[in-house]
Parts: sequence; structure tokens; C-alpha cells
Amino acid sequence: MTKYFPAIAILSAVIALGIFAYVTDAVAFAGSNPETCANCHVMDDVYENWFHAPHKNVTKCVDCHLPHDNVVAYYLEKGRTGFHDVYMFSTGQTPEVIRATEHSKGIIQDNCVRCHQNTVDAVVMSPHGSDRYCWECHRNVSHGTRGLSLLPLQDSELYPIHK
Repeated sequence: MTKYFPAIAILSAVIALGIFAYVTDAVAFAGSNPETCANCHVMDDVYENWFHAPHKNVTKCVDCHLPHDNVVAYYLEKGRTGFHDVYMFSTGQTPEVIRATEHSKGIIQDNCVRCHQNTVDAVVMSPHGSDRYCWECHRNVSHGTRGLSLLPLQDSELYPIHK
């Protein structure tokens, strides 16, 4: 019996992971379907607002929230954020209102610039400069007007207005 133990353990692990992947629809999380991003209840208003916003017709969540430098960076960040989300949800630490981290803000800003390079070039050369995140002025573009959030849209501590 002991000579078969490693094979039985590996087979058991493969079966358990297969069942887990099937039950949780884990394969969907490797894709880019926006409905998958809305699986967690705290994303309901973000998804709903994106669904009714102008960017819905041209973007998905992954277009803005994941890096597009290369495939490796894309999937590493997807895995990192996925494991973070699972950990937060599993331990009951999911906040009621989700805000982008500094790391995420950098990725989002890079993607704004990537898609709107011509416009960004014009803005950088203008008196406005480039010392702000795009969404500080264009708050309603990607997710539309906020409706269900418990915090005000322009919370001055979260979104300081630069003068």
C-alpha cells in the first residue's frame, strides 16, 4: 500500500482540484468576460455603472485594470489580483466600497495613455500638464455616474482636487 501512496495522493489532488475548478467555474476567471468580474457583490455597482457608461462599447474590465505590456505581465497581475480577491473574500475582509490601490492606479493610468495617446499628447503639451490621473477630470467616463456607492463620488480625501 505504501508504494502506491504517492500516486494515490497525486491522483486525489488532481481530482480535488478538478472538482474545485468545475464547481467554482475557475476557468472563467482566466478569461476577460466582465460578468466574471462582477461575481462578488461589492462589484455590483461598479459593473452596473460600467454597463451604462460610454466605455462599455469599447472596453472590458481587463482592458483598463490589467497591464498590456506583455502576456506574462498580464497573467501575473491577473493571478495576483485574483488571489488577493479570493483571500479578502474568504477571510471576510472585503470592503463595502472598493478603491484602486496605488499599484492599480498606475496600471489604469498607463492604459488610459495607451488607448488615448494622441489626446494625452495634446493634454501634456497644454497648460493642464500631466500631474493628474485621467479620472480626476474624467470620473464618469469608464464607470458612469455612481449611483449605489455609500461614499460620495468626489470624496475630497480620496480624490483631491489639484489647483
